[in-house]
Amino acid sequence: MAKNIIIGVGNLLFLDDGIGVIAVEYLKQNFSFSSELELLDGGTLGFNLIEYFLEYDNVFILDTISMDEKVGEIFKIPSHELLGNGGYKNTAHEVEVVSMLEACELYETKANVTILAIVPEDIVTIEIGLSKALENRFDIFVETVLGEIKALNIEVIEKNNRSVIEILKNMK
Repeated sequence: MAKNIIIGVGNLLFLDDGIGVIAVEYLKQNFSFSSELELLDGGTLGFNLIEYFLEYDNVFILDTISMDEKVGEIFKIPSHELLGNGGYKNTAHEVEVVSMLEACELYETKANVTILAIVPEDIVTIEIGLSKALENRFDIFVETVLGEIKALNIEVIEKNNRSVIEILKNMK
């Protein structure tokens, strides 16, 4: 049986930068999944996440991506596309994710890593929450993640219907 994990990364203290962590908390509170899926708040763990890249079959990283694209645009990026792509590495955790992928190239077995990322509006303001632009795109971001989970034939069961606003209130 394949081991799968979704890791939300980012810094909750810098508005949109925390969307990966917020999305994982949203998934935990609103859905249950069959046993083949784990959810992890990776926050700013950086290189401490490398064990997941080596122990799991499929790793999905939820993050922001610093690109010159429209705010709220969502990207699915397989790990092999990130390697050698200098355009992704603009924040500390973006650098660490790419560095971990590069380090994993030295190992025989490593996970199939996919980044599910959204272009942020504001990763500078010190505030727990989301900009209006990302708040408006949050449901689409989560639907993208759920689509990837379902593509692995993992059962998704909705158990609550808490809004991202409700979840954010509890995270502050």
